[in-house]
Amino acid sequence: MGEDDMPMDDKAKRMRDLLSSFYSPDPSVTNTNNPFKFATLDVINTTSFDADQYMNLLVQRSNLEGLLQKHVEMAAEIKNLDTDLQMLVYENYNKFISATDTIKRMKTNIVGMEANMEQLLDKIMTVQSRSDGVNTSLFEKREHIEKLHRTRNLLRKVQFIYDLPARLGKCIKSEAYADAVRFYIGAMPIFKAYGDSSFQDCKRASEEAMDTIIKNLQGKLFSDSESIQARAEAAVLLKQLDFPVDSLKAKLFEKLEQSLDGLQLTHEEIANVTVESSNLSEQGNNTESIPGSAHGALVSEFAEAVRAYQVIFPDSEKQLIKLSQDLITKHFEITSDYIKKWIPIANFLGVLRIIWKDVLLIDKVLHEALLPDYSSKASRIAVRQYIKSTFSHLLHDISDALTNVHIKPKGEVDEHPLVVFLEAGKSSVLQGSVNVLLDFRQLLKENLGGLQLSDLIVDWVQEGFQEFFRALHDQFLLLSGKNKPAIQDENSTNSMQVEKAVPGLVLVLAQLSIFIEQTAISRITEEIAAYFSGGGGGAHENGPAFVPGEICRTFHSASEILLQHYINMRTQKITVLLRKRFTAPNWFKHKEPREVHMFVDLFLQELEAIGTEAKQILPHGVLRKHRRSESNGSSASSRSNSLRDDKMSRSNTHRARSQLLEKHLAKLFKQKVEIFTKTEYNQESVVTTVVKLCLKSLQEFVRLQTFNRSGFQQIQLDVQFLRASLKEIVEDEAAIDFLLDEVIVGASERCLDPIPLEPPILDKLIQAKLAKEKE
Repeated sequence: MGEDDMPMDDKAKRMRDLLSSFYSPDPSVTNTNNPFKFATLDVINTTSFDADQYMNLLVQRSNLEGLLQKHVEMAAEIKNLDTDLQMLVYENYNKFISATDTIKRMKTNIVGMEANMEQLLDKIMTVQSRSDGVNTSLFEKREHIEKLHRTRNLLRKVQFIYDLPARLGKCIKSEAYADAVRFYIGAMPIFKAYGDSSFQDCKRASEEAMDTIIKNLQGKLFSDSESIQARAEAAVLLKQLDFPVDSLKAKLFEKLEQSLDGLQLTHEEIANVTVESSNLSEQGNNTESIPGSAHGALVSEFAEAVRAYQVIFPDSEKQLIKLSQDLITKHFEITSDYIKKWIPIANFLGVLRIIWKDVLLIDKVLHEALLPDYSSKASRIAVRQYIKSTFSHLLHDISDALTNVHIKPKGEVDEHPLVVFLEAGKSSVLQGSVNVLLDFRQLLKENLGGLQLSDLIVDWVQEGFQEFFRALHDQFLLLSGKNKPAIQDENSTNSMQVEKAVPGLVLVLAQLSIFIEQTAISRITEEIAAYFSGGGGGAHENGPAFVPGEICRTFHSASEILLQHYINMRTQKITVLLRKRFTAPNWFKHKEPREVHMFVDLFLQELEAIGTEAKQILPHGVLRKHRRSESNGSSASSRSNSLRDDKMSRSNTHRARSQLLEKHLAKLFKQKVEIFTKTEYNQESVVTTVVKLCLKSLQEFVRLQTFNRSGFQQIQLDVQFLRASLKEIVEDEAAIDFLLDEVIVGASERCLDPIPLEPPILDKLIQAKLAKEKE
């Protein structure tokens, strides 16, 4: 008989069904004769499972991200299954040991029991016969004693009737009206039977005393200084005396409704009581352990008033239910306002314990209100609101940690480099998320009145993280100035002027997006898989609530967008400098060049600032620099050697234009240089991309001007100085040389007399600039 045919107990069947439902085996793959039995990834639960073929199929059909996600899911499933199997083994083992011990004790105790039972039966029969004899001998005396006892009770009642007026007078003096009513009601049967004959005087005196008591009870009922409970007791006593109190119903309920204002929780009371209850949370979640307070005393008094009103007005159930539900509703409304401010998880749980204690007090006297169920629904709303509020405050904390860069004066930038803001952002995202998960784990442990919210909390936490990272992505784009807020709020972070976004912050956000994609999401996924897996409290028709792959793709895209936005911001700033340079002078009347123009220094300073920011945030590149030739010339040659080598054939000034054009055409057909490549996340790639874009802009500005010979030579001098300077900081020298050559060619095309500077003069001017920089 196969393993599947062996009988199994309920526990084993449940575990097998659990595994079967989890892996969802396809019935079509159970056929061993099917040649395509491993055509799907759902055959892991079959007896003919082939691990190697399954792994090959999984690798072929899944990418790296899918494999990582499958690894996280299978790790969580293995952990859960190991725990269930271990508990099953321990449970059966303990039952087996207990049964064995019981059988041993039964074998030991049953020896000699039959003889003892026979002896016990003989003794019982002997005692019974002697008891019958005693009862027979004492029968006549017992009858006489009972007759005397009835006579004594009758005399006591007669004495009570004669003493009743005096007793009522004492109760009036001591205001013990409840005892007076009880005494009078007890004497009413005798007064009805013998009040007109034997006890006529006693009846008249008692009625006069009761008239006084009724007047006093009426005065207490209408007195505003009396408490609700005292009024309710007076109404109960009047009703016991058959006094008509239904006419007072509206007024009494109005007073009871007004008393609800004094029962509402205030922020001060919540702050005080939550500290007290949070200390007790370490001792357990039993609401009875919370010590009494002024609020608790008021709620107890209200509960007693409700009990009395039920007795006085049996048809007032609907009104009492509405008042009780209104009280709990106001509690949760105040709690909702309290949640909007950030509060520790212990304080929030303390507030729920206070409300649940009030619910239990009122439920004891008004079970028909179903306050536990009513409170459970409100508690679900409060817990979900707290989870959303927690994520909102986490987003706000991260924004605060990042937006501090906006308020730093320019003179203090060196004291707080970008790496500080990057580390602050990483800590806010990762540690803040871990702290939030620790708080939510306390919600899972909380059990207020048997409230089962574990599955719902798991769903809400997963949904919350999904929405949180979406909002964080939008916040990154907003802080970078890439997006603008739809609604301006002066008190919110979104009201910050995004037009003044600091480029360094954009670079920090780009690197932080990479950190979230590569580190934070995996860590948070592990925490969620360990403590917040499963769920099922809410229906997710579109798949799981938390999708790490989607978040990783979102922040991967965000990192590329933000890095490109940083490059664009830096490029735009330099482009403004270049535009001013080429629109300010009259190039048609330009004077003979004397030195390298000042815009070159400003251009290099901006590139140096970009390099400084990139060094703080980005790593070094691993690729070698792309050089046209690494063996030509000496390393000690001057900065003008490359231009001298390129211009050696220009001996005839009348052929200068044709030579430049020929060189340009030769490059187009002979030298294929890829100018704009994908920007990598390293220092050299970012700086190189900015330089390429700026040189492309420089080329366009040159094509919009008309130069004389001196203007063309000035461009030649500036470009040649830039050529050697840029090679020290860029990654792709071939592309930079190509773009610089394009600038020279563009200037020559727009020049009326494109005669370049002689190499010795060009070299002399560059050397003078270098000497000036050294000084």
